[in-house]
Amino acid sequence: MKKETKKEIFSWIWTLTVAFVIALFLNHYIIVNANVPTGSMENTIQPGDRLIGFRLSYQKEGPARGDIVIFRYPVDEDEIYIKRVIGLPGETLEIRDAKVYIDHSETPLDEPYLKEDWVAMNDGLTYEIPEECYFVMGDNRNNSADGRYWAMEAVDYGLADSVEDATAQGYCFVNRDQILGKAIFRYFPKPTLLNQSPYEEDAKQ
Repeated sequence: MKKETKKEIFSWIWTLTVAFVIALFLNHYIIVNANVPTGSMENTIQPGDRLIGFRLSYQKEGPARGDIVIFRYPVDEDEIYIKRVIGLPGETLEIRDAKVYIDHSETPLDEPYLKEDWVAMNDGLTYEIPEECYFVMGDNRNNSADGRYWAMEAVDYGLADSVEDATAQGYCFVNRDQILGKAIFRYFPKPTLLNQSPYEEDAKQ
């Protein structure tokens, strides 16, 4: 083999190795890739969309209400979910008559991102959100396996004896350590910055 050919092969191997290492570093420390398998976040995010999240978004402050986050499913951390942050650490969140109320406010949250009229699991629910935890729901409330259902799923998984026990253990909530990043960009099928929080308030913790 000629010397020039060897140098060219070595150059290609070196380039590919460097590219692989950079990609590995970015994927583990800077960005997180996520595929959307269901319609739980319609119409903001569609099934089949591919997203990029930024892992460093919450290095200094926690998520704000309305952020779209990529996280490990509390009942089975091998699964990755994408939902919107609705309740913040230390808050009391109530769901009454298809409206969300924070800390016993008489005024419900304005939720312009919802896909349609909310009719499923939409009344008589109260959550005391622990510190360092968040309550999340999908924008498609009628078809979203979110915090409203996770206590029941934890019981089905054999992780708790009752819904009350599962709630007390925190399965309804996403711990800050389970959040991988803030979803910021859809790169497939159409590159788009994601519609984020409609709320103008600081993140808590």
